[in-house]
Amino acid sequence: MNDLRRTLLWSVFAVSLLMLWDGWLRHTGQPSLFAPAPAASAVAQAASGGASGASGANSLPQASATLGGVAAPVAGASAPNAAEAATAKGERITLQTDVVKATIDTLGGNVVKLELLQHRNQDVTDQNMVILDHTATHTYEAQSGLVAQSAADGALPNHLTLFTPTTTERTLADGAKALVFTLASQPVNGVKLVKTYTFHRGDYAIDVKQDVVNGSAATIKPQLYVQLERDGTPPAAAQGPAFMGGPQAYTGMAVYNAKGKYQKVDFSHIEEGKAEYEKVDDNGWVAMVQHHFASAWLVGDKLSREFYVKKVGTNLYATGMLLPLGEVAAGQSKSLETRLFVGPQDENRLADLAPGLELVKDYGWTTILAKPLYWLLKHLHALIGNWGWAIVALVVLLKAAFYWLNASAYRSMAKMKALNPRIQTMRENLKDDPQKMQQEMLKIYREEKVNPIGGCLPILVQIPVFIALYSVLSSSVEIRNAPWMLWITDLSVKDPLFVLPALMTLSSLLQTWLNPTPPDPVQAKMMWIMPLLFSVMFFFFPAGLVLYWLTNNVLSIAQQWMINKQLGVTN
Repeated sequence: MNDLRRTLLWSVFAVSLLMLWDGWLRHTGQPSLFAPAPAASAVAQAASGGASGASGANSLPQASATLGGVAAPVAGASAPNAAEAATAKGERITLQTDVVKATIDTLGGNVVKLELLQHRNQDVTDQNMVILDHTATHTYEAQSGLVAQSAADGALPNHLTLFTPTTTERTLADGAKALVFTLASQPVNGVKLVKTYTFHRGDYAIDVKQDVVNGSAATIKPQLYVQLERDGTPPAAAQGPAFMGGPQAYTGMAVYNAKGKYQKVDFSHIEEGKAEYEKVDDNGWVAMVQHHFASAWLVGDKLSREFYVKKVGTNLYATGMLLPLGEVAAGQSKSLETRLFVGPQDENRLADLAPGLELVKDYGWTTILAKPLYWLLKHLHALIGNWGWAIVALVVLLKAAFYWLNASAYRSMAKMKALNPRIQTMRENLKDDPQKMQQEMLKIYREEKVNPIGGCLPILVQIPVFIALYSVLSSSVEIRNAPWMLWITDLSVKDPLFVLPALMTLSSLLQTWLNPTPPDPVQAKMMWIMPLLFSVMFFFFPAGLVLYWLTNNVLSIAQQWMINKQLGVTN
C-alpha cells in the first residue's frame, strides 16, 4: 500500500513539474510543450516584415468542374484583373455602426478591416479589438467576386477589380436600424458586379447582396465565390494555455456542412497537403477561427456549393465557397444573398445564425461537461449580473451536488487522522521489520474500516469538472474583460496583484494541515510540497479559474472542519 501511494505521489509530483515548466515556457513567450512550434515560414515571414497582400491571380479560385465549370483555371480570365490590381489603387472607406467599424477597399470591394467597438484589445487596453485587417505585417480580409464557368465568358469582376461607391451614408444614423453601403465594379467584358453591404444595429452579421449585371451581348454562366484570406500567424493574445489536455487556442480554418459536420483545417495541413474536408454539399459555411472570435461566410441552404481551402502566398491562406449562379442572359441580372459574420464567439448568437456555427467555440474533449457548465454559468450570470459571483455560485452548486461524496471521503480522512498516533507507535516498534509493519498497518485499516486512499476520490471526480470549467473560462468571450470586484477587472487573465493565487496557496496548506499526515516521512513532506507546486501554476491561470478553485477550497475546508469536529478529531 505504501509503495502504491508513493508511486502515485511521485507521479503527481512529476506531472506538476512538467506543467510548471510548460507554464513558464508560455509565460516567457516560448512554444508550449503540448503544441507545435509555429511553422518556419510563419516565423520567417514575421521576421521579414509580415504577410504579403493578396497574391494576384493566385488568390482567385478556379471555376468548379463539380458545379458545371472547367477543371482548370479559365485561360486569360484572371490576367487582366491581376494586372489591374498591380497598378490600380483603391480608396478605403470607413463605415460605423453601434458595434462595428468596418473598412471597405474599393479595390475589390473587400472588407479589409473590422473593429469591434464593444470589445477591448487585451494587449493594448485603450484600443478596440480588431479582427479583419490588412497592413504591411498582417493580412486578414473578407473577399468575394466572380469566376467564369467557361473560357467563352472571359474574365469577370472579382476581388481584384476596381469598384465605385454608389451610396453616401457612412455612419448608422440615430434611430436607424441599418446602414446600407453599395458599390459597383467597373465593367469587365461588359459584366458588372454590384455589392450591397447592410450593417444592422447591434449585429455582427452583415448582409452582403451580390448582383451580377450582364451588360454584354452574350449569355454568361458565372460562379460566385466568397472567401476569407489571412496569414497563418496567430494573434499574440490568442496563444491560450494548454492545461492537461484543455483546449489550446486554435487559429485556423473551419468548414461545416451536413456531410462532414464541423471540420477544422489547420494551416499546417494545407502546407503538408493533408487538408481533409467534404468538398461539395448544398448547405454549410466556411470560417476563420481564433481565440474568442471568428469570421464566417454564410449562404442559405438548398444551393449547391463547393468548399475549398488553399495556399495563396507565403504564409497566406484562403478558404471559401464557390456557388453557381446559372445562366444570366444578355441585358439581364441575377442576385444572391450572402452573409458575412465577424465577431465574438457567443454560442447562442452563433447558433441562431447558422446550423453548427456555434462549434467555432471549441471545447475539445471536455465538451460533454463544458457545455452544461457553460449553460449553468450563463444562467447564474443572468440572475446575479456579475461573472465573478456567478463563478462562486457555480462552485456552491457543484459542492452541493458532491456533498455526500465529499463527506464520505472526509470521514475516511478524519478516521485516518485519529489513527495516526497508533500507526506511528506501531511503525516505531516494527521499524526493523518492514514486511510485518505493512501487514499490521493493513490490519488496523481493516479493523477500523478505513480506506487509506478514500480521500483521493473527491479530487479524482472533480478533476474532469475542473478541466471542463477551465475550458469554459478560457473559451468564453463573455468572461473576456469581465470584472469581478476591486482590482479584478478581467476574469480571463491572471490576477495582476496575485492576491487570489496567494489566498489559494494558504487555503491549500490549510487543507493539508486538516488531512491525516502520512506515516512515511517522505510522503509527509510531499504532501506539503505539492500544494506549493500547484499554487505556483495558478499564478499564471485566469483569475476566474483561481476564484473557482479558491472558493472550492474554502467550502471543502469548512466541510472537512465540521466533520472532524463531529468525529472528535483534533485539527
